Amino acid sequence: MKVAANLSLLFTEVPLVERVVAAAAAGFDGVEIQFPYELAAIRFKEALEAAGMPLVLINLPAGDLLRGGAGLAAVPARQAEFDAALQEALSYAAMVRPARVNVLAGRLAPGLEPEQAQACLISNLRKTAEAFQLLGIGVLVEAINPIDMPGFLINTPAQLDALLSAVGHPNLAAQYDLYHMARQGLDVQAGMALLAGRIGHVQFADNPGRGAPGTGELQFAPLLKALHASGYRGWLAAEYRPGEAGTVAGLGWLSEWRMWWARS
Repeated sequence: MKVAANLSLLFTEVPLVERVVAAAAAGFDGVEIQFPYELAAIRFKEALEAAGMPLVLINLPAGDLLRGGAGLAAVPARQAEFDAALQEALSYAAMVRPARVNVLAGRLAPGLEPEQAQACLISNLRKTAEAFQLLGIGVLVEAINPIDMPGFLINTPAQLDALLSAVGHPNLAAQYDLYHMARQGLDVQAGMALLAGRIGHVQFADNPGRGAPGTGELQFAPLLKALHASGYRGWLAAEYRPGEAGTVAGLGWLSEWRMWWARS
């Protein structure tokens, strides 16, 4: 079991450059981060090397997506912006060497037909997969629940399955988030089965609330067993919101998971 800490949500009690050491001290095996670009790539690389921590994942810059906009990946009018974001991510990744890079599909832009957005997204995913293949870095695309992010283009495992097939590139895989599936009331294990062999990365949080495991209703043991049975051997990334007591106070689940995994 390889468990990574998402530094965008965890250990925010300390500055970004210090979160790598904090994650290592807390017992994580690696780290990921949504958008690291505020930190100079050389500083991030030095922090990773000093802590002996691998970087599991970063996202491509996504424009205005987190501010309620459509983002970049599925908007033909923003092609130049997407291409610039791709170049920025390539340059950054060449220094910090993440295992994978995630492309956020975004929302349907006003005045755009769904078929136009889909065609743009497919083209940009194929372009990104090709570019990062030259660096030996995998590319991901994920489904996000439409409750937390209304209007997001890809919500379900079935939509993700269709998108992967449409792109048809060997360097593109699914990022499967247990929380986003459960938040919609979907069958999380059925989604794993549908995408088996094409899941490149897994993230998790409990549901409801998007807190640490044990704060909601998700039963993680059977989910992790099913994931392992599907053939997945990659990273499990903790992407949840810590409680008021802080990140470290809520990490009891990590040792419990390791003990359970050792016995299973």
